[in-house]
Amino acid sequence: MKHGVKRFLLTAVLLAAVTAGLLSAFDTRLTVRHYTISSEKLTGTVRMLLITDLHSCEYGDSQSGLIEAIARQNPDVILLGGDICDDLLPHDNVEALLKGIAHRYPCYYVTGNHEYWSRDIGTILDLFRSYGVTVLDGSCKALTVKGQRIRLCGITDPDATKYTDSAIDVQEQLNRLRPETQSKDFTILLAHRPELIEAYDDCGFDAVLSGHTHGGQWRLPGVINGLLAPDQGLFPRYAGGIYTVDHTVLVVSRGLAKESTRIPRIFNRPELVTVELTGV
Repeated sequence: MKHGVKRFLLTAVLLAAVTAGLLSAFDTRLTVRHYTISSEKLTGTVRMLLITDLHSCEYGDSQSGLIEAIARQNPDVILLGGDICDDLLPHDNVEALLKGIAHRYPCYYVTGNHEYWSRDIGTILDLFRSYGVTVLDGSCKALTVKGQRIRLCGITDPDATKYTDSAIDVQEQLNRLRPETQSKDFTILLAHRPELIEAYDDCGFDAVLSGHTHGGQWRLPGVINGLLAPDQGLFPRYAGGIYTVDHTVLVVSRGLAKESTRIPRIFNRPELVTVELTGV
């Protein structure tokens, strides 16, 4: 083979590799992540679907792509872990999502920081409640799902104290919820921010489900799990994944934000998270 032909082929291969790498790096197609939590407090299996950090972004006409992806997971319960609404984008895409899921599944919601930054929190809460979504605001619900007893608790985002007159701070909410963890039921805390895990663990929750980090925005799989996350800074410890902190299992979703972010996601596809709760 002539030298010129070899050089052309090598260049073509390199260009193809670079193109494939770039396409993979900036891929924003929706993916689904699966985690399992086992406990002696459970005898069966419950599937929970965690949705966080949608930031009012679009997933198909009337959110069809997101709604269909949710249906394929066949969840028993849907947990909306904050920043579902954005502070700049309108709420239309959120309402389209609620129209598609709220009548099909039990849905529970906690606020995130951007929902308070919008200074429209009253409208946002009314929107969720109008579709029958339960807002957990320092409160807990006793659920029986497929014969399994679960206590689902949730707290408002810490920024509630900055933007509203009536909110109580996180520690007060956790103190109010602490007795719930003394139950024999499996206890879950839905809380937007994972960096407060030590305070959550101190209360004795079996599991904590969070978001907020956007996966650290930039990732290098197998090397760097996240570059930068809100309130954790560079190389965040809890950027996305499943962690064990003393006696508590923490699940952090990388969230669904796309067009709302000024910095593109790199090797960090938007994700839905399924959490299978099972007996030991």
